[in-house]
Amino acid sequence: MTDKLSRRELLGRALVAVAATAAATAANADAPGSAAPAALPHLDVADPSAKALGYVEDATKVDAAKYKTYKAGQDCANCLQLQGKAPDAWRPCLLYPKKLVNSKGWCSGYVKKPG
Repeated sequence: MTDKLSRRELLGRALVAVAATAAATAANADAPGSAAPAALPHLDVADPSAKALGYVEDATKVDAAKYKTYKAGQDCANCLQLQGKAPDAWRPCLLYPKKLVNSKGWCSGYVKKPG
């Protein structure tokens, strides 16, 4: 079989796999002895997973030429992957288990929240 995947299909499948792994990890985060969100470290932009998805702490500084899917107005606060309470500046994200992301940030795993 010589079926080829387009880049878009490959990226989509990779994001689903990452999200599924992150969701499974997040489900275990409520286990006894797990750290409360406030005790989690902030995601470092130099972290390999952050680099792989182009994470920035300030969405206005996204390299739009490099990340063609980025649109002005997108940020972690209006992304489906972001968890936690709306007023918190740093919140858990399904893509980065056991780390907090800046709600003003952005990465290529961005998925607009419905509504």
